[in-house]
Amino acid sequence: MLAGRIGLRVSSGLGRIVPMDVQDDTNAGSVAPPDLTKAVILLVDDNQQNLELMQAYLEDLGCQVRTAVDGVAAIEAIDAEPPDLVLLDVMMPRMSGFEVCQKIKAQPATRDIIVIMVTALNEVGDFERAVECGTNDFIAKPVNKVELLARVRSLLELRMQQRQSDQLGPEISPRAADVEGLTDEGDCILPPPAEVVVDDTCE
Repeated sequence: MLAGRIGLRVSSGLGRIVPMDVQDDTNAGSVAPPDLTKAVILLVDDNQQNLELMQAYLEDLGCQVRTAVDGVAAIEAIDAEPPDLVLLDVMMPRMSGFEVCQKIKAQPATRDIIVIMVTALNEVGDFERAVECGTNDFIAKPVNKVELLARVRSLLELRMQQRQSDQLGPEISPRAADVEGLTDEGDCILPPPAEVVVDDTCE
C-alpha cells in the first residue's frame, strides 16, 4: 500500500478541511517479541550440580538468573526482589516446592510470578497437589535442554507482555484521539464525493 495524504474538503458552511495521512501498513500486525534480557529467573534446588546445569542451559535465553539452595532461601529471595519466573525443585529440605509455590500464589504481590516445578515425581497425586498449589507448568527430571528452553521462553514472553500491558494501561492512539475530537457542530469527516482532493505525491 502506498503512503500519502488525502485532503477532505466539505462545502462552504458545512464543515472544515480535515487532513488525513494514509500510512503504509505493509508491516501492520507484526509485533516484536519481548526483550527477555530484562527478565529475571530464580532457580531453586538443593542440589548444586542441578543448579549449575540449568544455569548453563538458560544462558541461551540471555535472562538474569539467580539461585536459591532451598525453599526458605527462595522465599527470602522472592520477598527481596520478585523474579518473573521460578524454576522450582519439589523435594527439598526445610520447605518443599509445594509449600514454596503455595506461598508465592497466596500473596497478591507475587501470585503473578510464573512457577515451573521441576520434579522426578511421577505419581498422579503429586501432580494434582502441584496444580492445587498453583503451579503454571511441570518439567520432569532429568531435564531436557530443548524442552526447558521452549517452556521457559514461552511462559516468559507471556509474562513480559503482561508486564508491558500493565505499565502502559489503556491508551487512545493519536489518530483515534484526532477523530474523536471532531465533535463540534458542523464538523464532519466524510465530504461530498465530488469534493475529495487527492494529493498523489506518494512515496
